[in-house]
Amino acid sequence: MSAIILETRGLTKTFGGLTAVNDISLQVAAREIHAIIGPNGAGKSTMVNLLSGHLRPSSGQVIFNGQDITGLAPNRVSHLGVGRSFQRTNIFPSFSCLENCMLAAQSRMKNSFRFFRRSESYRAVCERAEKALELCGLSHRRERIAGSMSYGEQRQLEIGMVLATEPSFLLLDEPMAGMGKEESSRVVELLAELSREYSMVLVEHDMDAVFSIAKTLTVMVNGQMLASGPLDRVRNDPAVQEAYLGDGEEQF
Repeated sequence: MSAIILETRGLTKTFGGLTAVNDISLQVAAREIHAIIGPNGAGKSTMVNLLSGHLRPSSGQVIFNGQDITGLAPNRVSHLGVGRSFQRTNIFPSFSCLENCMLAAQSRMKNSFRFFRRSESYRAVCERAEKALELCGLSHRRERIAGSMSYGEQRQLEIGMVLATEPSFLLLDEPMAGMGKEESSRVVELLAELSREYSMVLVEHDMDAVFSIAKTLTVMVNGQMLASGPLDRVRNDPAVQEAYLGDGEEQF
């Protein structure tokens, strides 16, 4: 049995009278893609924000590599090895791909705020950035200005920037949002390759993508967990089919 890398226990988040995430307990094993799906408003992004430290839970725990990280600030969670992407592209459009990854890599280095020394002088920063570009499939675009690339490549670059921080765990919030079929296929291939080395939580609306690469599936509705477990078991769960999949047609 694979080691459990991340676990939540009774994780709950309320905003006034609204319960956005309600008593969620799940586990993510080493080198698996654990997908979280559900309709808009199900609490998926709130869940990611709780895992990354961008939101403090109202109750419950987040355990990462055996350490209780509940309520830690995002930068501390990141330094522990949790890398996170966002729904909206979060890059520096006027910088090259290499410069974007170098900035991300430098942010995790000691003395990263020595602004009077050029970042290029740090060999380790350059090595991390180059490795990240290779991992995300953009080595051939290293000098390309990020804002001039296709939307799909910009999303790839964002994943590269996350990888440049040298995480061990990835939180990916709708990485294929707004993509065409061809672009989505490239990202699916990228994530499948990355799962050989990284554990990840994937929030995604593209069901074809989820079903092709996820090993474990959690279905949320109205902040609650409807089902969670191995992909095929959850996909064939009568409650899940009735609520979301109908007669095999994805409804979200």
